[in-house]
Order: sequence, then C-alpha cells, then structure tokens
Amino acid sequence: MQKTANVVIIGGGITGCALAYEMALRGVKDIVVIEKQYLASGATGRCGAGVRQQWGTETNAILARDSVKRFEGMNEELDYDLDIEFKQGGYLMVAYTESEWEQYKKNVAVQHSLGIPTKMITSEEAQEIVPHLNINGLIGATFCQSDGHANPFHVVDAYYKAGRRLGVNYETYTTVTGIKREKGKVTAVQTTKGDISTSIVINACGFAAGTICKMVGFELPLYPQRHQALVTEAVEPCQGPMVISLHHRLYCQQTPHGSFIMGVGDPNEPKDFDIHSSWEFLEDVARQAITVLPLLKNLRVVRQWSGLYDMSPDANPIFAEIPDAQGMWVAAGFSGHGFMVGPQTAVLLAQKILGQECFMPIEKFGLDRFRRGELLLEPAVV
Repeated sequence: MQKTANVVIIGGGITGCALAYEMALRGVKDIVVIEKQYLASGATGRCGAGVRQQWGTETNAILARDSVKRFEGMNEELDYDLDIEFKQGGYLMVAYTESEWEQYKKNVAVQHSLGIPTKMITSEEAQEIVPHLNINGLIGATFCQSDGHANPFHVVDAYYKAGRRLGVNYETYTTVTGIKREKGKVTAVQTTKGDISTSIVINACGFAAGTICKMVGFELPLYPQRHQALVTEAVEPCQGPMVISLHHRLYCQQTPHGSFIMGVGDPNEPKDFDIHSSWEFLEDVARQAITVLPLLKNLRVVRQWSGLYDMSPDANPIFAEIPDAQGMWVAAGFSGHGFMVGPQTAVLLAQKILGQECFMPIEKFGLDRFRRGELLLEPAVV
C-alpha cells in the first residue's frame, strides 16, 4: 500500500468510485479508494437497482434528473467494455389514498419545474401501462418513461475501470482503523495495511459513515436501517416499469432477464446493523405484491437478502466538511437512493472539494440544517 495520497476515499460503492473518477478526471493525482470488502459489497450491491426522478424535494429531483442523463451515456463516457444495462422502462407510482394523491400533485409540480417529464394519469391509464395492476381503490398514478434501472455491479465496475485508467488506486479488503489529526486538520488514515498520509479524506461508506466520523469525535446524525429484497425466477416479459406503492410500502420491477426484484419497507425496523434475512419479510412482501400485482402470485422465489439504508433525519444526504477535522468530508445519509443519484452526486462533491463552481447549492445538504431545524423532508421514500 502506498504511504501518501492527495485524497483518500473511504467506501467502494457508487459514491466512492464515481467520486474517485470525477476527481481524477479533474486532474487530481494520487487518489486511493479504501474498501473493507469488495467493490459494491455494501448498499450499492444490495439495492433494488432502480433509477427514478420522481422525488418530492427539488434537491433529490435535480440530482436524479442529471444522473439519468449520465446513466444514458455511461457506457460511452466511461468506455465500458460490457454494458451497465440501463433500461428506461419507466416508473409507475400509484396512489391508493387521497393524501398520497395530493402529495403526488406537489411532487409532480416540482418535477415539471425542473423539466422532468412526469405525467399524472388515471387508474385506467395506469392499467394500460401495467395490465395486471390491481386498480380497485386506485385513485391515480404518476408515470415517467425516462426512469428505469441499471446493474449496480456493472456501474461500479465501469467507474472502477475508468478510474484505474486515470491512475486511481483501489485497496480492497482493507479496514480503516483510525483517522489522525493535528491542530484540527486530518493528516492520515490508519488501516489494517498501514497508514496513508493525506490532507483530504472523504467518508463515503454509507451506513458505516457514522463509525468513521466517531474516529474524529463527531456524531453524525444518521442511523442504519435494514431493508430486505428478493428476486424470483425468470418469466416472460410482462411488466415494463417499476411499480411503487407507498401505501403498500412496495416496489417491484421485472429485470431485462425476466426475474422480478421487489421489496417492502418496514417502519418497525430497529436502528441497528442487522443484515439477516427474515421469514416475516417474505410473508409481508408476498402479501403486498399480490395485492398490488395479483398476477405475480405463482412466482417462485429464488433468494432474498438484506442491506442497510444510511438514514438521515430528513431522508436527504449529508455533504459537508466535518467540524474540527478540516479536510475530512462526508457523503452519506442517502436513505436508500444513493445509487440512483450517485453519478451526479460525485460531480457536485468533486466541484465543492476542489473549490470549483458547483452546479447547484451544496450548502442545502450541510450539517447546519439539522441545528437550524430546516430539514429537507423527502416525502417519496419507500
């Protein structure tokens, strides 16, 4: 392992790998990415792979809109020799309650102000898009055709290979054990393979971001929360878009290979690091999926798994320099949507850390919002 670096990035998921590429693209030399296991072994590799622009806060919608543009051209931009498998089958977000429908109206207003082509449609129009959708009690839906999904492992691999070509060094199966400081500035990252002297450390390790911040005596306002998912056997194509029902806490999509990926959010999940799968989840997701999409009742489950959301108090990410640890930045708290905004998040962070003009005000994602009580509450998280 090298002994010095200009930048050390902790975390080898979408945020860390995309950020390494964006900084190297801007001329930064001697970048090291440290990952405790293999690349995309954390939340990125365990996510539902969806990419949507239908958010309720302007901040998330901008990051998602611009990330979709990056996903669309990623194979060419990163000169990737495989395929990130970005398919734009759309997102259908269904509303079964009046309160949801009213919130969707507000969300779509935000999206339209940013040029996101979301449509508000009737229950009958929603069923034309997904014929096996249960429209009993359905009030309406929103649909955006340019939403879709990509292969998280291929996306991270594309950034990794592009970063390697630009000189980025990746240290996998390496654990960070401490952060050294002198006079309020970071000076080194301590690892199980030795120390790396550096003046810039970027904490992009998702649910473990709080643990890293504690190494410099700072309590980061986020907590881990288990979310489970499953994949079914592959069947003939029958569902184009991802279907989301916040009322049923459900998301469900059919992959290009024919299998279905789905999950439900559980509001009673404890705030801990448990990633074991449960039979309760299997029953819950089956019940909700069959209610919304009855055709799926005979599908056989291949496997299920779980991962951890890095939840912030307002379900929006935290981009900030840590107090009393100059040079240490955090990019965490994505609350389950880090993958879909990862490409443009990396651009924003690179611009800020390198002192360049940011394409949007990054201060909105700062730590001060929690002290001031000015939260960016995101209403569209499942």
